[in-house]
Amino acid sequence: MGLKKTRMEINNLNNRPTFEKNAKLNRKYIQFENLLNELKRKELTTEIIGSINQDIEQINVRTNSEKELGKQLRKRQTNILRIIEKELKLVPKNHYRNTWLALGMSAFGIPLGVAFGASFGNMAFIGIGLPIGMVIGIAVGTGMDKKASDNGKQLDLEIKY
Repeated sequence: MGLKKTRMEINNLNNRPTFEKNAKLNRKYIQFENLLNELKRKELTTEIIGSINQDIEQINVRTNSEKELGKQLRKRQTNILRIIEKELKLVPKNHYRNTWLALGMSAFGIPLGVAFGASFGNMAFIGIGLPIGMVIGIAVGTGMDKKASDNGKQLDLEIKY
């Protein structure tokens, strides 16, 4: 008799109909479920599945207030996204665009604004650099998102906070 090989599965979230009245919390809950469903379609290691299941268990055992559940959903979702990005290089849609938007403004926009302000002798021009940096950041991030999509490293969902 041979041993059956069992594949570790990602657990499901507990159904919580009492929170459906809170639209914001319901959206977070549905987004988290969508993330789990998307991850179920991917090849994941048992270590990653175990870590995801621990996060799910933390949410399932919570019966606290709606506010506390909302915080837990966001915290656990961020944790899962961080793990799959680090280990598998999987990212949600527009991940790099959103990340590079802020980086572009701070890394390119502020120095460009200071340069404009210094060259015109009026530091009121510092604000001109921010939109320029934002455009640079969006361009870089969109290119990285396209590359991730082309390489099959992009999840078919967008995370909204």
